Amino acid sequence: MTTPPSEQDPARRDRSPWNWLLLVPIVIPLITPLYNADEPRLFGFPLFYWLQLAFIILGVATTTIVYRMGRKRSGR
Repeated sequence: MTTPPSEQDPARRDRSPWNWLLLVPIVIPLITPLYNADEPRLFGFPLFYWLQLAFIILGVATTTIVYRMGRKRSGR
């Protein structure tokens, strides 16, 4: 049994163009030539380790921007 169109959920309202920005923290760590080196070192840590921490910060910052911009657009 199908529900009548009047009782179905309304169209999704969370399709913000800001959501495309979430691809940045996914794609950037996949570019291996960025961190395929031992130098430079930061506080004795090789490039790979401190760059992984930078990727985490990038992901948090991007998610925060998308969340705030999406919330403004939806009017909540």
